[in-house]
Amino acid sequence: QVQLVESGGGLVQAGGSLRLSCAASGRTFSSYAMGWFRQAPGKEREFVATINWSGSTTYYADSVKGRFTISRDNAKGTVYLKMNVLKPEDTAVYYCAAANSYYGGIDPYRYDYWGQGTQVTVSS
Repeated sequence: QVQLVESGGGLVQAGGSLRLSCAASGRTFSSYAMGWFRQAPGKEREFVATINWSGSTTYYADSVKGRFTISRDNAKGTVYLKMNVLKPEDTAVYYCAAANSYYGGIDPYRYDYWGQGTQVTVSS
């Protein structure tokens, strides 16, 4: 069992930055691929970014590529999402997720554990 707790969300103006954190507890964090997803009101949950267990491989949704960076610190059991040049359309609840595999991918059904989410609101 893995417990995930996100933090770092908030209200920011367009063009600003935020860094989300997701702290994991339970089984060995370094054996899990990690991902970030988001869900805006009235929309389905969508993939944002993923990172493999070692941190050597990352992948991003086209909508955030070049603006967001996913990283992890296995010693601290934490995955991060640095978000720059935020846009109003980035407004959503952001969730981190853990997949019991080398690489999680973009499909949310590949992920086994989910956090409770943190709200990010970008004002225009």
